[in-house]
Amino acid sequence: MPWRETCPMRERRQLVALYETGRYTVTEVARYFGVSRKTAHKWLNRYAAAGDEGLQDHSRAPHTHPNATPDTVAAEIIRAKVNHPTWGPLKLSPGPDVQVDVAAAWPAPSTRGAVLARAGLTKPRRRQRRVVPFTLPFAACDRPNAVWCADFKGWFRTGDGQRCDPLTITDAWSRLLLCCRGLHGTGYHNVRPFFERTFREYGLPDAIRTDNGPPFASLGVGGLSPLSVWWIKLGILPERIQPGHPEQNGRHERFHETLKLECLRPPAATLAAQQTCFDDFQLRYNTERPHQALGQQPPTRCYAPSPRPYPAPASNLSYPDTPDIRRVRSMARSNGVAS
Repeated sequence: MPWRETCPMRERRQLVALYETGRYTVTEVARYFGVSRKTAHKWLNRYAAAGDEGLQDHSRAPHTHPNATPDTVAAEIIRAKVNHPTWGPLKLSPGPDVQVDVAAAWPAPSTRGAVLARAGLTKPRRRQRRVVPFTLPFAACDRPNAVWCADFKGWFRTGDGQRCDPLTITDAWSRLLLCCRGLHGTGYHNVRPFFERTFREYGLPDAIRTDNGPPFASLGVGGLSPLSVWWIKLGILPERIQPGHPEQNGRHERFHETLKLECLRPPAATLAAQQTCFDDFQLRYNTERPHQALGQQPPTRCYAPSPRPYPAPASNLSYPDTPDIRRVRSMARSNGVAS
């Protein structure tokens, strides 16, 4: 015999119909359907008041919302987001012209995010699988200028068709943007003048962390390039992340996402106009934009110039006496004679 299919509405109608016959009490009807007398009274009273519609399930949503965000506060959150499209809920704060009562009722970041989501001003972040970082003996980022991060944001073309390779340098501890320059290429001679300018303005760091691309590394001995050899002579340790692991320089990679949102959508008409955009962004990023890792402070409040000034005397590289030094011909073959 197949199972008999039923539903709550059918059971409620049968309960009412059985009781209206007048042959059974509420207690007997409730016992027959396996419910309490209180439940049986509830459905009988609802049927008497609204008929068959009274047997429908009612919404369990509360009639009042005492903790709901006021409309004035929600409007200010949306206005702050419109003024700063690339800022997340954690960074949005009431402006100086906001009324005192609205500023006092400023909600938590989670509530701000819910308000922006209802307004369609947020985009859900695609979940990505995180790679477990590989532990390397990198220098500790425990103070300003302990480690700088340098890289090139992916190249693009400005409105007039010129190629732009943005060189970016940041301080890993304070997140200060030290340099943001649009170049015509990534060669050593294009890059060195701007590192020199940055060294003169902020001093020398202890280490510079980069990827394995040019001009930071090469296929030569030890992966050294002319730029990294120059750093070593200045007393700066070149740190190169493991190939294919950008998370080892995650601070700088995350900064590139902000740079892209603020300055490259869309690119400027000319390279000069693009550089003006970079300069304006650098000023805002360093002096206005709060940073979560810094306790919602801008980077300038946490940075101090390096005590190691530039120019510093470049030292000659020294080699141990144990290896044999051999003279190499033009075809890169040793003649087997020690010099």
